Amino acid sequence: MNYAIETNDLRKTFGDTHAVDGISLSVAKGSVFGLLGPNGAGKTTTVRLLATLLSPSGGSARVLGHDLATEGAAIRSKVSLTGQFASVDEDLTGYENLILVSRLLGHSWRDSKQRAGELLNAFDLAEAAGRQVRTYSGGMRRRLDIAASLIITPEILFLDEPTTGLDPRSRNQVWDMVRDIAAIGTTVLLTTQYLEEADQLADRLAVIDHGKLIAEGTSRELKASVGSGTLKIHLQDPSQRLSAEALLQLVGANPAQATTEGLSIQVPDPAEAMRILQALENAGIGVAEFSLGSPSLDEVFFALTGKSQESSEAI
Repeated sequence: MNYAIETNDLRKTFGDTHAVDGISLSVAKGSVFGLLGPNGAGKTTTVRLLATLLSPSGGSARVLGHDLATEGAAIRSKVSLTGQFASVDEDLTGYENLILVSRLLGHSWRDSKQRAGELLNAFDLAEAAGRQVRTYSGGMRRRLDIAASLIITPEILFLDEPTTGLDPRSRNQVWDMVRDIAAIGTTVLLTTQYLEEADQLADRLAVIDHGKLIAEGTSRELKASVGSGTLKIHLQDPSQRLSAEALLQLVGANPAQATTEGLSIQVPDPAEAMRILQALENAGIGVAEFSLGSPSLDEVFFALTGKSQESSEAI
């Protein structure tokens, strides 16, 4: 297979901290690849390495066939990066921001104006083109930031937490943009704190924890890897949740994940689900409602890392 990104034992240390600790992965050209991980896992550091913003401490990587250690300039000419925070100039208008980026990339005034107009229309920002960016909503700023990354259509687009802080409508708009970008053949590597986002967008996912790659596959494959089903229990009295967790540990059930109304437990088969429900009944812990179904990606994440997904890391 023709890969856009290949890493082999990639490492990055900051003093005694192993931010990226031996990650090996392959990202197919034209795909959307998601990096998931808890706070401090090393997702952002991995992106910064692949975008040549950081030098690796060990291992190797090739991006679009170019060696990360020796061909950084060639890589930078073919990729774009949109970081966690919008990098647009708030004192300029949306139109002026795109022209500025285009001119910095070497386009003529005529071509810059044409490309800015195309992107403003494509990203539904034409009506706000003449307004200062300081008047834009968070979703509009994010769309403008991504548009600026596409002045020159990159072969790889790195998106680091592209929808953090956005309202649901703006988030869906960004999702549509990512799908459109991938549809024209651009490889997209994104980190996200929203598991639903990864489920919606990514062809393949990699889960990183403490700088190490702990799982990789499609959403379906990751869900299948943690068991055949998830037992969700709504307790009659939510205050009994801790007692229920202690009981499940006593009877040898898998670790339970707390939910708003009760517990979520990975089970290998329906017989295990019935055993858990019977144990709760025998202990006098009332069950108001239960369901047995496929695990969600959030439950997969909990099973793999022992923690719920958190906000993205600073390193």
